[in-house]
Amino acid sequence: MNIILAEHFGMCFGVRDALHEAERLAADGPLTILGELVHNPVVRERLSARGVREGKLDDGGATTAQVMITAHGASDTKRRAWSEAGFQIADGTCPLVRRAHEQLRDLVQDGYFPVVLGKRGHVEVEGLIGDFPGAVVIESAAETDRLPKERRRFGVISQTPQPIDHMLRLVNALRAVRPDAEVKFCDTVCQPTKNRQIALRKLLTTCDTIVVVGGRGSNNTRQLVEAARAAGCHAIHIERADELRAHWFERAKNVGLTAGTSTLPETVAAVHERLCAIAAE
Repeated sequence: MNIILAEHFGMCFGVRDALHEAERLAADGPLTILGELVHNPVVRERLSARGVREGKLDDGGATTAQVMITAHGASDTKRRAWSEAGFQIADGTCPLVRRAHEQLRDLVQDGYFPVVLGKRGHVEVEGLIGDFPGAVVIESAAETDRLPKERRRFGVISQTPQPIDHMLRLVNALRAVRPDAEVKFCDTVCQPTKNRQIALRKLLTTCDTIVVVGGRGSNNTRQLVEAARAAGCHAIHIERADELRAHWFERAKNVGLTAGTSTLPETVAAVHERLCAIAAE
């Protein structure tokens, strides 16, 4: 059994920087993160071991003077509420998520109606639309009729960890359903996500099995799993190395290994080591 590591995998720079900042702040004093810093249980356990607490962005209250916005970002409305309540706010927002906020704000200021392509209810999407209560979120082509009929100019961005091909299909569907309107799309899918999706497609050309490492609550990790399965490949989604079972690979010849953007390097290394051990049995 051959183990082939993806060219791009695992923790992106935005998550890495947010994690390092959270650990630095926690070393200086009590810290509450307003939600899950990232959707990965191993990261959450690592932070908890350092005394970091988790709160909720919508609560407006915490037991520590300092709070931190997660890598998924938050609306300016939420930030103001915490600041006005007397809390010191640290910002763990990924720079590429911040760019998506700026793109949407610019579109609205230019007179476009705000549209976000992504997963409804996801913390990043909620942050993007939080300052624009009338904004429309679209997950699938079946929802293109959600665009208000009276509007003629739509400014469209995407949730950052989305498959770019899916986003482009949705944009084309919007234009098809509203040929009378201008649909301006700003591509805000982040490059790390694109890199991991491209690397997965390369694995799929040679691998019969794909192991994807990452939190089960991680949107971008699940998309890697779904993409592999949609291509007809046997995909295994795990969070830790000790979940692997040797009998899963009895017929495997070429096993690809990749990971979501919130997965720690040491987690991937442990999975790789375990797969090599299985291959040697």
